[in-house]
Amino acid sequence: MLRLRAFRPTSDKVVKIQLHPTHPWLVTADANDRVSVWDWEHRQVIYELKAGGVDERRLVGAKLEKLAEGDDSKGKPTEAIRGGSVKQVSFYDDDVHFWQHWRNCSAAAEAPTAVNQQSSTFSAPAPSTRGRHFVVICCENKVIFLDLVTMRGRDVPKQELDNRSLLCMEFLSRSSSGDAPLVAFGSSDGVIRVLSMLTWKLVRRYTGGHKGAIACLMTYMSAAGEVHLVSGGSDGLLILWSADHIHDSRELVPKISMKAHDGGVVAVELSRVMGSAPQLITIGADKTLAIWDTVTFKEIRRIKPVPKLACHSVASWCHPRAPNLDILTCVKDSHIWAIEHPTYSALTRPLCELSSLVPPQVLAQHKKLRVYCMVAHPLQPHLVATGTNIGIILSEFDPRALPAIAPLPTPTGNKEHSAVYIVERELKLLNFQLSNTANPSLGNAGVASDTGRLRNESIEQLVVKQTKKHISTPAPHDSYSVLSVSSSGKYVAIVWPDIPSFAVYKASDWSVVDSGTGKLFAWDTCRDRYALVESALAPRMPLVVKGGSSKKAKEAAAAAAQAAAAAASAASAATVQVRILLDDGTAHVLQRSIDGRSEPVIGLHGGALLGVTYRTSRRISPLTATAISTVQSMPLSGFGGSGSSFASDDPFSSKEGPPQNFQLYSWETYQPVSGLLAQPEWTVWDQTVEYCAFAYQQYIVISSLRPQFRYLGDVSIPFATGAVWHRRQLFVATPTTIECVFVDAGVAAIDIETKKRKEEMKAREAQSRAVAEHGDLALITVEAPQVTASEKVSLRPPMLQVVRLASFQHAPSIPPFIVPKQSKLDGDDSVFQKELDGRRYSEVAVAGGGVSVAVTRFPPEQKRPIGPLVVVGVRDGVLWLVDRYMCAHALSLSHPGIRCRCLAAYGDPVSAVKWATRLGREHHDDLAQFMLGMGYANEALHLPGISKRLEFDLAMQSNDLKRALACLLTMSNSRDVGQETAAADATDVTQILNLAVAKQAKQESLSDAVQGIVKFVKEFFDLIDAADATGQADIAREVLKRLAAAASVKGALHGQMLRGLALRLANHGELTRLSGLVTNLIAAGHGREAAFAAAVLGDNALMEKAWQDTGMLAEAVLHAQAHGRPSLRNLVIAWNKMLQKELDHTPTVKTDAAAAFLASLEDPKLTSLGETEKKPPIEILPPGMPPLSAPPIVIKKSGTKPGLPNAAQASNGPIGAPMIQGATAPQGTQMVQGAPIAPGAPGAQGVPINQSAAAPAQGTDEAKPSEATAADAATPAAEVAAVPGSEEATAAPGTEEAPAAPVTAVEAATAAPSTEIPEATDKPSSTEASPPPPPPPPAYESVV
Repeated sequence: MLRLRAFRPTSDKVVKIQLHPTHPWLVTADANDRVSVWDWEHRQVIYELKAGGVDERRLVGAKLEKLAEGDDSKGKPTEAIRGGSVKQVSFYDDDVHFWQHWRNCSAAAEAPTAVNQQSSTFSAPAPSTRGRHFVVICCENKVIFLDLVTMRGRDVPKQELDNRSLLCMEFLSRSSSGDAPLVAFGSSDGVIRVLSMLTWKLVRRYTGGHKGAIACLMTYMSAAGEVHLVSGGSDGLLILWSADHIHDSRELVPKISMKAHDGGVVAVELSRVMGSAPQLITIGADKTLAIWDTVTFKEIRRIKPVPKLACHSVASWCHPRAPNLDILTCVKDSHIWAIEHPTYSALTRPLCELSSLVPPQVLAQHKKLRVYCMVAHPLQPHLVATGTNIGIILSEFDPRALPAIAPLPTPTGNKEHSAVYIVERELKLLNFQLSNTANPSLGNAGVASDTGRLRNESIEQLVVKQTKKHISTPAPHDSYSVLSVSSSGKYVAIVWPDIPSFAVYKASDWSVVDSGTGKLFAWDTCRDRYALVESALAPRMPLVVKGGSSKKAKEAAAAAAQAAAAAASAASAATVQVRILLDDGTAHVLQRSIDGRSEPVIGLHGGALLGVTYRTSRRISPLTATAISTVQSMPLSGFGGSGSSFASDDPFSSKEGPPQNFQLYSWETYQPVSGLLAQPEWTVWDQTVEYCAFAYQQYIVISSLRPQFRYLGDVSIPFATGAVWHRRQLFVATPTTIECVFVDAGVAAIDIETKKRKEEMKAREAQSRAVAEHGDLALITVEAPQVTASEKVSLRPPMLQVVRLASFQHAPSIPPFIVPKQSKLDGDDSVFQKELDGRRYSEVAVAGGGVSVAVTRFPPEQKRPIGPLVVVGVRDGVLWLVDRYMCAHALSLSHPGIRCRCLAAYGDPVSAVKWATRLGREHHDDLAQFMLGMGYANEALHLPGISKRLEFDLAMQSNDLKRALACLLTMSNSRDVGQETAAADATDVTQILNLAVAKQAKQESLSDAVQGIVKFVKEFFDLIDAADATGQADIAREVLKRLAAAASVKGALHGQMLRGLALRLANHGELTRLSGLVTNLIAAGHGREAAFAAAVLGDNALMEKAWQDTGMLAEAVLHAQAHGRPSLRNLVIAWNKMLQKELDHTPTVKTDAAAAFLASLEDPKLTSLGETEKKPPIEILPPGMPPLSAPPIVIKKSGTKPGLPNAAQASNGPIGAPMIQGATAPQGTQMVQGAPIAPGAPGAQGVPINQSAAAPAQGTDEAKPSEATAADAATPAAEVAAVPGSEEATAAPGTEEAPAAPVTAVEAATAAPSTEIPEATDKPSSTEASPPPPPPPPAYESVV
């Protein structure tokens, strides 16, 4: 039932303790008057000081601060005063003030005659401490106010309070925001003195009551709405004072005085009682505990909780796991004692034995554990802190136990909602509804004050009207119970896990339709059927009373062990049954046993699938085994079984995560539909069977159910206690917060596949029906040209968004170190305070037409009601919650940021867009992203305040390409780009001047537009592709017009963009713009892209120019040869020269002496200088082209015989050998492509002659010779090419030196074989395999 949440060992016994309501802070004082503030969640000490004596650190700090401020006063600082014995420690800030006020008001509202019947509608007190968190330490000689934010303190000596010893303190509620925080101190002379925390002066005294010292103080609110101060003294009197600030008199006299305890009152506590006025609980030195009525001030009951020991601490307690225990108290032993039914039976029982929680090694140093102080958490009743002689123990009592209430479905059109709950042995109905005059669905975003600004903590004042009705059917047991409702709402199941027993009631007449023994019960969310585990009735364990003999204790322990063994054997034999409730209200067994696994079942989880938790067999330590047996004997949760109510320290959860002992079964086939999963603490399923959530200790896993079970993600919401689905909204309650999770499964590939399969199945079903009706004639179809409309369904990832709706935290105030200094008159800073409050509360601005517009993205967090809560769900536009006192609370969802999301998640995006007019436009982008995640891109486009960038994305998602184009033109400022305006009709001088000015302005705007186009070039391309996919060519052309204009600016677009643009211009036939793009591509050096664009244009010369001008000569050569271009030879020469230059350029390499020596030992590559003449230059040629160094065809003039055909003389010449000047081409000889003809040589008849490089094609830039031909005359000696394998070299035509030896054409033919290199066709530009070039050979003379 409990576990150790936190433990801090101390050397001295802890005698004073207090918990902060909202922060995980705990302040303690030990017997040596050392005060420490401890963060129990993060296990670290925040502050420590020695309050009893003089704290040296604080004294030095105070002196340094005075020196820094220039204060030279010689007076003794207050930090130098010895504090004396610490009497009380406490926190004080806005959170403490608010929740103290809330507790008093809610306790008073329970009374039938209460002025304010609702605890949730009281006016919240205005903030007073401005973000500071005080630790207040009440010592005998002074009071220390320490600010934990600035770490500055203020010491008020007792001289300021009439020089009397201070014994206790209490903070008083203020009646208006102008009042300063007030603290009342009980003194040793029986007078209560009130100190102002603004002026640090005494402002009021309460006198004439006590004859001795005052031991305790407490404030409470009566049913009539009056605030009272109660004091208990060492004289045994309990005195009531008026704490309202209506009176201005400094001396206040007591209202009521009564004798409470002999020997003095030790402590006083306020108790909230369901359905009646609050009560007071007092403990005294006479070892008794008394309960007092606050209306008649008569004693209701007096008991002695532990006969031989006096109580030193008392706390009012209300926990759903122990519904009959209302008071906790402690004496100096090792127990926390609980009083059951204090008003009539008043049975005292030990709630827990603290020595079983702490580590054994700590206890070994002490003989026995002793408790010296105890306090329950004011907002989380499952946390109880105790101060002992070994340290601070923070215990946790089943934080996941929920109130015994179940909401019933509301009939359509009914504004009153109802829920059934059980109190003691009575079934009752709680009816609740909103009593606001304004309809919350209309969404008044707040209640404006006189100044026109929202002065309200919550979004909306929701007034709840509720009544409680008695049901005649009694409940058989009064122990802890768990209620659940069937899917139809016709049946209510109540499980008493501690008995164990269950009963199913019919909601119409509350008759019992089924009952039995068992503690595991689960409903199906689709039909009125349920699963249960019936078990044998285990014997009740005897109660061990304090002070019994050891023999009785041994007998009780033996009986407990026997009961645990019997329960374990019964549990192992129990099986899961499934029963169904028929329309006539009778229960029938559907399945006797679900044969899944052999392990015993320890938990059932209802839903669309039945979840079964098994006990896994693991090796466990003896300490863990003891804890497990304790849990088995006291089962905790109705659904989760024994193991599911523990958190991280429980025996069932290991460090590597929850155990894999959870399996899902089908309600229809009773067969497992999953493997073993991690055991969740609870599960909740959507009513529409679309989503489910599995809760674990630190997170909640959310999955989609259709078309198949698919994991969507997990949200980090730790320690969740319960949740409810509302379409795609999951409202989750934790011990400290209320969260809303918006869920959407997105679109996955399986969804599209399932949709196609369903369509195919529908088509086959329709076909089979047609065949059944009309026979085979129905299958006759006429084939027609089918137009396949390829609908592209874009995948969408799942979306999970968490919004916190409520928490315990107070609205943060402005810290004092941020607030500028203001001049205060008589300590009144109300003007500045109003300004700050107005700034903080101005959550609403007024838009045009008087519509209130929220200026925040989400509302400020509302106040979470105290204690464990049952989430009822969303009804009437608000979220309903029910607390432990069976009181209904409503959380507003009317803030537009929440309301729009709720409407979109519910499936009403049109209303969400309408509501968005009430939300500040700066938050529309965020809302649009949310709607996009929910799958409403089209509707999100109608939000008026979305940015152009997001509007473009949404338009692309929803295929509204016209709107996407308009957004893109606006963003890039290119609306006027590409709009040709003709100025031919401009005749007037003024018009011409205006046109000139407009032209200049247009150029400036063009540069801006080009920058914008470059910035959004990716979006432009995406828009073109989308337009192409949907056949909207006009939009694509508009975009291409802008891109082509940007591409005309040199350097604006780069590689990939230009290539993409060329491809798209070609696809759309924009040839004019494409030709301009080619020039820009050539200038940018993108040869391939330019050639591609030129190829689309069909311009071979432009393609060749693109390659040649960008240095891609290999491609130019191959293209020229393939297309018979006349520029082939010049291109080849230029190409080979470029290759030769690349080879000639050898980078210098540093070599050391050793490397040079080793290189000298190698064989020389050239044996003699003469061999250098025979090393040929590298020539790479396209296939079929003669070598560039082939000798010319030489024909001696003397040997020419007239009349003979030229073919007889030149038949043996090499193919493609160039003809010399004066030679005539033989008739019928076809010359090789690219072979140049010497000038003046007449061509033979019928011989096709290609134009040489000197006569280029028209319209190209090939008229000028290439670099290689232009440099021939300049470097004649270096460019004589030697033919490989020939012994004699021939001089190239045009050499200046006289020839030395005649060479015939036949010799040239035999000496000039083809020099084609096979790799030239595959790798035209590769020069990696070429040998190093030899030095250039000398030019030999030749004579023709």
